[in-house]
Amino acid sequence: QVQLVESGGGLVQAGGSLRLSCAASGRTFSSYPMGWFRQAPGKEREFVAAISSSGGSTGYADSVKGRFTISRDNAKNTMSLQMNNLKPEDTAVYYCAVKRGTYISRTTGAYDYWGQGTQVTVSS
Repeated sequence: QVQLVESGGGLVQAGGSLRLSCAASGRTFSSYPMGWFRQAPGKEREFVAAISSSGGSTGYADSVKGRFTISRDNAKNTMSLQMNNLKPEDTAVYYCAVKRGTYISRTTGAYDYWGQGTQVTVSS
């Protein structure tokens, strides 16, 4: 069993930065790929970024590529999302997630464990 807790959300002006963190419990944290997703009001949850168990492989949605950076620290059981040059369209609840298996995925349904989410609001 894996439990996930996100933090770091808040209100920021367009062009600003935020760093989200995801703290994981569970001895097998370092064995699993992880991802960040987001859900804006009235929209479906969408993929943001993913990272392999070792951190050696990452993937990003086109909408955040070049602005967001995903990373993980297996020794501390944490994953982070550095978000720079934020835009109003980045406003959403951000969720971290863990999937069993080997490969990262952009698909919501591939993930087995989810955090409760943290709100990010970008004002124009």
